[in-house]
Amino acid sequence: MAKLVRLRWISEVSGGGLSRRDSRSGYYEAYCPDPLVGRPVTLTGPTAADVSEAEAAIARLDGDVVALVDTEALSRLLLRAEAVASSRIEGLEIGARRLLRAEAAQGSEGEATDVTAREVLANIEAMALAVAAVEPGEDITEQMVLDIHHRLLVGGRLGDAGRLRTEQNWIGGSSFNPFGAAYVPPPPELVPELVADLLAFCNSDELPAVAQAAIAHAQFETIHPFVDGNGRTGRALIHLILRRRGLARHVTPPVSLTLATWTQSYLDGLVRFRHLGSPESPEAGEGVDLWVGRFAAACTRATADAALFEQRAAQLERGWRERLSTVRAGSTADLLLRRLIGAPILTVSTAATLLDRSYPAVNGAIERLVQAGILRQVTVGRRGRAFESPEVIAAFTDLERQLASPEGGTRQSPPERPVPRRK
Repeated sequence: MAKLVRLRWISEVSGGGLSRRDSRSGYYEAYCPDPLVGRPVTLTGPTAADVSEAEAAIARLDGDVVALVDTEALSRLLLRAEAVASSRIEGLEIGARRLLRAEAAQGSEGEATDVTAREVLANIEAMALAVAAVEPGEDITEQMVLDIHHRLLVGGRLGDAGRLRTEQNWIGGSSFNPFGAAYVPPPPELVPELVADLLAFCNSDELPAVAQAAIAHAQFETIHPFVDGNGRTGRALIHLILRRRGLARHVTPPVSLTLATWTQSYLDGLVRFRHLGSPESPEAGEGVDLWVGRFAAACTRATADAALFEQRAAQLERGWRERLSTVRAGSTADLLLRRLIGAPILTVSTAATLLDRSYPAVNGAIERLVQAGILRQVTVGRRGRAFESPEVIAAFTDLERQLASPEGGTRQSPPERPVPRRK
């Protein structure tokens, strides 16, 4: 049964100008959740319908994308959008152009100098690793989750990267002790067993994929198995499950973009998921049902907006081809137009690698796109020359703004969170 355990905190800090509140010892309560394996989950009719609608929407997006635009290109851009939003929930604010220029600088100079951008880029890499780590039907392993966390914490330079915590952590309150915290996860000695149970649940097939992803994410955040980076790793787990269940094979539905808009609802849902007592109690069942319903609604909304972006991407590519008048199939220009949605800021070198074409051929194609007004030259990093597509960046920004509005557009309703300005 889920319960609160009373534990003793012995302060190891004193002096240094710390207040008595920060330096005191005493007792606190930590939450110990029920295991997931074997736990009964019964969804109400409306929530089950929401889950079914969300799964149909994700499957439709995943299937339709193959027909409209280059699958890999759209997948890359939606993956960025998801990682940016997941980072924004953690307080890392960055606009599309700034991020993309930092990414181009990292590709040409080895490392971005923008610290915030570097953290978000690490999140993109972690999300990409999550999407590629498992194939449909394969098991999600603890090592996969550890690798994602390691990649997330800026290349694993932090000492706790890729390791389950061995100390007590907490959310809110003082930085020095858990007194007054908004939430205290289970003590560290319970973490390995709880993570093993969570992964066993992730590798089961009894529940619909969206319901499974919702419950697994909430349990992950409840366990809080790492010292830092739990939110972003837990949102990457969502995509591991959708991929494993075969629901999202080609694209990453930007669920975090909606969760970042519905932040209060998102956090409240996670709180309601945590019950005390028997997992078969009405309180426990209502908490799970509420959370799964909200998560399914976020999936449906995110997928609908991603589908609209997919159509806009296809329109952009058609417009570019009309501007160029003639584009020979299989030419470097043809390949570049197909990939531009996923790489809206690139250098000649990165484009040559992306397209597997020679430097002179890529240089010529880029010059042709510059003359047509599809690309423009910019400087990235310290002195690197790059080329950006203003139209793709504007579309990327509009997608963020659209998903930041409860009614699907900042012209219809104000954004619920900070969003980049429309040019």
